[in-house]
Amino acid sequence: MLNNKEYLNRLFESDKPLIIYKVTSGYNIYTDFSDRVLVNKMNIDKFIKKTLNSGKIKNQFFDGYIGFFGYEICCDLIGIKIPKQKNQGFPKSIFYKPQTVIKVNKKILIKSNLKNFKSQKNFKKNNKKFYFKNNFKVNLTLKQYSKLFNQFSKKIRQGETYQIKICQKYRNKSTIDSIKFFWKLMKVNKSPESFLIRDKDYSIISCSPETLLIRNKNQIITKPIAGTLRKNSKTSLQKAKIIFKKNQKENKEHNMIVDMERNDLSRICKKRSVKIEKLKFVEEYKDLYHYVSIIKGTLNKSINIIDIIKAMMPGGSVIGCPKISTLNLLNSMEKEKRNIFTGSFGYIKSNGNMRFNIIIRSLLNYKNICEISVASGIILGSTAKKEYQENYIKAKSLLDIFKP
Repeated sequence: MLNNKEYLNRLFESDKPLIIYKVTSGYNIYTDFSDRVLVNKMNIDKFIKKTLNSGKIKNQFFDGYIGFFGYEICCDLIGIKIPKQKNQGFPKSIFYKPQTVIKVNKKILIKSNLKNFKSQKNFKKNNKKFYFKNNFKVNLTLKQYSKLFNQFSKKIRQGETYQIKICQKYRNKSTIDSIKFFWKLMKVNKSPESFLIRDKDYSIISCSPETLLIRNKNQIITKPIAGTLRKNSKTSLQKAKIIFKKNQKENKEHNMIVDMERNDLSRICKKRSVKIEKLKFVEEYKDLYHYVSIIKGTLNKSINIIDIIKAMMPGGSVIGCPKISTLNLLNSMEKEKRNIFTGSFGYIKSNGNMRFNIIIRSLLNYKNICEISVASGIILGSTAKKEYQENYIKAKSLLDIFKP
């Protein structure tokens, strides 16, 4: 019989589907999935009912589903149409029901519904041929980005939107060892909402810093990020706080996003229960600093899980403001599908509690292509060159893991 460390190493070396999720105390790893659901607009009600009933099956350590909603299904659910765009046919949403959960901190703790989960018969050696290049192609040159930037700036001046975020993609031909890449990323950028999904035909690696929602019984919080500052040898956390406070553009952008998220919560929360718990504080990451706020509210009794998803997704801080008109503008002018980018990863438990991030700072490896998507906010006073450079700063920690 394998000990816990040997089992975990064997799991990582195998081709078994698994999910790694960064938690406060370390990492939770989910595997031995008894169910895999491709969620869409037509079956989401059935999926949610199935999730809420999943607690009837004996599983005290995780009675729910974990996975992601891509950008497209988030739009589908609120009636936002997306014109035909370039795409690889990647699924809109996939959720998994784990039978084994491994908690990794100072110790490795394992709980499983399966009696023989450590059996070596359960592990098939991963024989995939991994290869990757560290040169990436960008889907928008500065000239192309500037053209799109100018078109959106015109829409802002005309009052159709106040802020909008253009998606830019970095791509290369690769089939990566997602486990090795994920731990390499965690060594340098251990963001609070980091995760990995490894399945038979795709993998996702993310160092997302942004929590979209945490629902615990009738309480819900959101933690929007709006404002980015590049790190250099002269900056410090204290200096970043001063720079953000003095930066009119960043403050204007942040205020708009906070107001929008308050509005989103107000649609599902009791009157006068939505409060700003913490306004405009700074978080530090490997290559940058972020400007962050925390907002909370008390849910109305009549609100269900789909109401919460519709109100909160896609997360406004990575789309723009106002949300609906901005989504329509983005979808009419962006030529490629966003796939996972600005969707949400997380879990729904059988008691209705849920946690979801916003999928940013993320890499999708599918059909031998690695795709990193980023976006920065345009408001009046923004410049194309600066926003284009900000996109690179946001992608940098993921681009760096391809370096030898």
